[in-house]
Amino acid sequence: MNRRLQVFKHLFSDYAAALLAWWLLFLFRKEFIEASKHGYSIAVGNDSNLILALIFLPFCWLGFYAFTGYYKDIDRRSRFREFWQTLYTGTLGVLVLFFVFILDDSVSDYRDYYRSFLVLWSLHVGLTFTGRMLIAGASIRKVQRRKIGFPTLLIGSGPSALRIFEELEAAPRSEGFKFIGYIDSSAGSSLLDQRLPCLGSLDKLQAVIHEHGIEEVLIAVEEHEHARVPELVNQLQNEFVRLKILPDAFSMVVGLVKMNNILGAILLEVDFEVMPEWQKSAKRLFDILFSLFAILIGTPVLLAIALWIRFDSAGPVFYRQERIGYKGRPFRIIKFRTMRPDAEKAGPQLSAEDDPRITRSGRFLRKTRLDELPQFLNVLQGDMSVVGPRPERQFFIDQIERRAPYYRRLHRVKPGITSWGQVKYGYAENVDQMVERLKYDMLYLENMSLGLDIKILLYTVLIMIQGRGK
Repeated sequence: MNRRLQVFKHLFSDYAAALLAWWLLFLFRKEFIEASKHGYSIAVGNDSNLILALIFLPFCWLGFYAFTGYYKDIDRRSRFREFWQTLYTGTLGVLVLFFVFILDDSVSDYRDYYRSFLVLWSLHVGLTFTGRMLIAGASIRKVQRRKIGFPTLLIGSGPSALRIFEELEAAPRSEGFKFIGYIDSSAGSSLLDQRLPCLGSLDKLQAVIHEHGIEEVLIAVEEHEHARVPELVNQLQNEFVRLKILPDAFSMVVGLVKMNNILGAILLEVDFEVMPEWQKSAKRLFDILFSLFAILIGTPVLLAIALWIRFDSAGPVFYRQERIGYKGRPFRIIKFRTMRPDAEKAGPQLSAEDDPRITRSGRFLRKTRLDELPQFLNVLQGDMSVVGPRPERQFFIDQIERRAPYYRRLHRVKPGITSWGQVKYGYAENVDQMVERLKYDMLYLENMSLGLDIKILLYTVLIMIQGRGK
């Protein structure tokens, strides 16, 4: 499926619906509400407010839809989801338009406000939903007729895997699964050899996903293999795939699954999302605005720190290091240098409270957390967030995961300049302390919200002012 074309179709449809709804509202108000003031004739071309509205408002609607995440996964729509999402966002947007642009108009009867609102709401929601249904309906029919599908990997090689494969393939209407092959989960005889190519064993799972462009993964292991399910989920949570599982393994991942299919095969989808799309957009917008503000206001401080580091010790002002970020992808973090240039000549090492490698300026910068300020550049680049679990190096991640395999769940979100773990615990001096600090970051992951981010940020500022950074 051409996803860019599909997105363009929805953008064009939503734009046209918003433009037409506002124009028809204008006609309605001129002919039925303001006729006594403006007469019957409608000078559309001479109304500057109308022209500006027709140019400006449709783009506002597109931005609003993008903010709520509507154009994400545009090729995986259901009619039910289209209806409720259009109804919710349309109603919310019309309410804003009504209070901003219409409520201050002068009318002879207060009931005209209700008429205007109902007309605008009916037109906008109705036109938008109609356009979306025509586009989504055409796409859904292509999926159901197996003209298009999503590359799917089946994990399992026993009776359960064979049964679900045959059920999905024999269904009169496809659910979008385009099976590329299977992963042998038992390392023994397989019932799928004559039906699908074997793409490898479980230890090659992530490599297979990348090599074949897998978008859907379906776990269908046997009852005696259920102990592997949590580890499979753990491996897949940072891949850009949709994961579904047979109900008989439901208890192994309870709390992460959702059911969204009634008529098709009974499959449970594992939901790795930690925030609604609108909150993700709001968090990203906050990150950009706060980072720009911090860099602008803090420029004199940044320059002063840079000069201090330059005259305090030999070596560069900034320190760059590879860390692991969102979805396990590496990036280079930037900080003010607080240690001697040869601090890790013997290999990766964590710093201690009285570490002799720390420079005089570095001790102050670490206490006040000012060494982290350059990371606002990482935030603007999109590698980090202002608030999120602190990123670690792969060298230490490997050690942490041997003690706490669930650590990789933190990669569901972007790492942050400050975190709940950083506020509650501070810098870790060894892997034991890293594991101890991990519990705070896991709590953050399960309770993420914009309100929590602001609270953590306020506590971070307080620690910086008091110089209590560990």
